[in-house]
Amino acid sequence: MNWYPWLTAPYRQLVEQHQQGRAHHALLIQAQPGMGDASLVWGLSRWLMCQQRDGLKSCGHCHSCQLMQAMTHPDWYRLEAEPGKSALGIDAVRQVTEKLYHRAQQGGEKIVWLPAAGQLTEAAANALLKTLEEPPDSTWFILCSHQPGRLLATLRSRCISWHLAPPEETFSQQWLHSQTQKSAEEIITALRLSSGAPVAALGLLDDKRWAARHALCQGLPGALSEDMLSLLPLLNHDDVAERLGWLCTLLLDALKWQQNGALSLANIDSQTLVSQIASRLPARVLDESLRQWMHCREQLLTVAAVNRELLLTDCLLRWEKLLAASPLQENG
Repeated sequence: MNWYPWLTAPYRQLVEQHQQGRAHHALLIQAQPGMGDASLVWGLSRWLMCQQRDGLKSCGHCHSCQLMQAMTHPDWYRLEAEPGKSALGIDAVRQVTEKLYHRAQQGGEKIVWLPAAGQLTEAAANALLKTLEEPPDSTWFILCSHQPGRLLATLRSRCISWHLAPPEETFSQQWLHSQTQKSAEEIITALRLSSGAPVAALGLLDDKRWAARHALCQGLPGALSEDMLSLLPLLNHDDVAERLGWLCTLLLDALKWQQNGALSLANIDSQTLVSQIASRLPARVLDESLRQWMHCREQLLTVAAVNRELLLTDCLLRWEKLLAASPLQENG
């Protein structure tokens, strides 16, 4: 896995906790998507499994290190939903936890990693909870979650939480400048649209995704003044939640603009568009519009088998009705 410079300090702190005998058997890592938490877990796992540790580093040569590098270590378990599924059931949890009460095959540590703890069904979470309450010897649990508040409170209470915070914006900018040819304004925008997570920002700056966002920004003025349904083909894609996120940030930026908050904008590269929206839509309409689209996004993320096109069409028509009931402000 790739290693990122902002992971070095938290890695050192976690390893030192183990060296000093202060590490908790269950670690819950909270991080924004695109922070590289998987790489942090991988680095910590390799150190824990290593049979000839060199201070803060794994040796890379012992049998355990070789097994980890090949991702075939029999005492390292990765628990996640099967491909194509969104839920991690109780059977998968039981299969792993039963093995933990046996002696480690390599005679060392045992690690269970849940890269997306939010996938646990309630039954699976309760089954894991029993093991966390009475953990086997030399066993470490590492749970990762982008939304820890959605995990069972009883599960969270058995873990020590670790917040993997985004690095300073200037630090992330420097790293992104070394990874992409995009302009400084585009880099800052991508970072802010990604809640400061550098890897997520780099993914957003991919030419295809960046072009999709640019198309939405270009299509928005015409939709507001002429044909709202012209936004449908720009939104109706598999990544609709992300696209609605872009739309919501533009509306939020317009509210900030009206309150002289230009310095805190997310869409730094689209200030002309933000200014246009702010000058045409009253604050009340912007606020209601933002609430409608956030609700639509939540429905798309949480309602099973929802008809995406139908829901988007309904939301666009309701938005058109809201704007029609509130005359646009005069430009300037």
